[in-house]
Amino acid sequence: MHTKTALITGASRGIGKALAEAFAAAGYDLYLTCIHSKELLHSLCRRLSEQYQIRCIPFVGDMGDYETVKQLFSGISHLDVVINNAGISHIGLLSDMTPAQWHHVMATNLDAVFYTSKLAIPLMLQKKSGRIINISSIWGNAGASMETAYSASKGAVNSFTRALAKELAPSGICVNAIACGVIYTDMNRCFDEEEMQMIIDEIPADRLGRPEEVADFALQLADAPSYLTGQIITLDGGYL
Repeated sequence: MHTKTALITGASRGIGKALAEAFAAAGYDLYLTCIHSKELLHSLCRRLSEQYQIRCIPFVGDMGDYETVKQLFSGISHLDVVINNAGISHIGLLSDMTPAQWHHVMATNLDAVFYTSKLAIPLMLQKKSGRIINISSIWGNAGASMETAYSASKGAVNSFTRALAKELAPSGICVNAIACGVIYTDMNRCFDEEEMQMIIDEIPADRLGRPEEVADFALQLADAPSYLTGQIITLDGGYL
């Protein structure tokens, strides 16, 4: 009998770190990835292993690069849950954006979801069960001014989620996405205090979301009935 195992991308900080904490506390063995924060990721893995008596494997690499993701999966023989959390934003006018910047956003936010899903599916098909959970954004539903590439990438993730869910439902594998509103993470530190207060004033819940709330909800999705699939579930404090 295997311990349940989860892969969480972009896990060194923010939502990814909260996801790692929640799944470790629930007894999952973990594979955690990041691209830049090697020391943070390794220390997180050590702490989670000691605190929760789980196996936690760190992997540093770009999930938007297929060869790197293949290298990651070469060390994985068993997988119950994949959480595609790695993501970047780009704020600015589309006319000022370079093709390289566009491709970087798409590789990180969209291509990575394809690569991890493609390689995880055979492992899940073996036991006719599994969960793929994509961390998306409300801007994938509505679009955000000055964030065209980010919005486009998350809109694609939402369509990917719905389509793959239909493909995998006969095999007992669920695919869902959490469309996050404004969550208190480094990604939103680009806004100054006044801009942040203006955003909060627009949110009916009158606050930003917490990474721990996303993590708790993802854990619920991992344990949800298998009939729940193909859903883009909004977690935004009533914002949109």
